[in-house]
Amino acid sequence: MGTHLITGAGSGIGAAVARRLAERGEDLWLLARHAVRAKELAEQFPGARTLVGDLAHPEKLSWAFGQQPLPDRLDSLVHSAGVIELGAVGDLPAKAWQRQLTANLVAPAELTRMLLPLVRVAKGHVVFVNSGAGLSARAEWGAYAASKHGLKALADALRAEEHDNGVRVTSVYPGRTATPMQESTHRQEGKEYDPARWIDPESVATAILTAIDLPRDAEINDVSVRPGR
Repeated sequence: MGTHLITGAGSGIGAAVARRLAERGEDLWLLARHAVRAKELAEQFPGARTLVGDLAHPEKLSWAFGQQPLPDRLDSLVHSAGVIELGAVGDLPAKAWQRQLTANLVAPAELTRMLLPLVRVAKGHVVFVNSGAGLSARAEWGAYAASKHGLKALADALRAEEHDNGVRVTSVYPGRTATPMQESTHRQEGKEYDPARWIDPESVATAILTAIDLPRDAEINDVSVRPGR
């Protein structure tokens, strides 16, 4: 039985990964932004443990974790949380850039820094749930895509740095997936949202678990998951 810490486990891809791991009897630690959310996650995933830390303020994560027990090891650290605010480069204000770069890039970097010793103990796996926008940027998606391009760079650097420590690193690039974030994205785009058109979060979870479960003689570095309909 492995030990796994997941961000963004309340819905979408993170929830799908958490459910699958829970069904296997794995040891789950779920990150919540505040105590109320931690209670909700504990009810959603009986038996899971929670950590409280706000990814919108990564500079405070070290203090927050210092007040709470941590696992002894991590077989995987799955970064699934994220935010998106669309807008043209000529229109999007600095605060919108800062919110996305902070939550989507700086927070995963800081969380990885703090928990990396626990991943090294297990010779574990760091999974970054990126986005198709992390490979190609389109109009109105500049800030979000920049944060996700940065996340790819973070993963690539971490992989090179931690290879000799036995730590594996995977970036997953889902296309549009039927999640609350996708529903929000459609509202921002002024489009009607039909979840049946998009990838089921369970399918992305399958890709993530495939990477985690791969025998130690191999490593999946990058995987794109595109809508099949």
